[in-house]
Amino acid sequence: MSDQRSNSGFAFFSGIVVGAVIGAITGLLYAPEPGEETRKKLSEKTKELSDDLLDQFDDLKENVNKVLEDVKKTGAAVLEDVKNTGVDVIADVKQASKKA
Repeated sequence: MSDQRSNSGFAFFSGIVVGAVIGAITGLLYAPEPGEETRKKLSEKTKELSDDLLDQFDDLKENVNKVLEDVKKTGAAVLEDVKNTGVDVIADVKQASKKA
């Protein structure tokens, strides 16, 4: 279920980025300005969008790393609980077999 949420969030974000790029390019190309000025604005907009995308990618990477760290900690705790339970069961079985 969380995979679907993750994929739909990524698809939504991708759609926003693609829409923004297409809108910016279309607006600049139809603007009544000289070609050199239009190319300069297009270059600046592309740089801005690229920087924003890289920032958001870095944020995503940080969040994924945090989630992975939480999973590792939880997994280690569960493993330790299973080990302790196994040791207790073995001890109980040994004690019960001595009584029998």
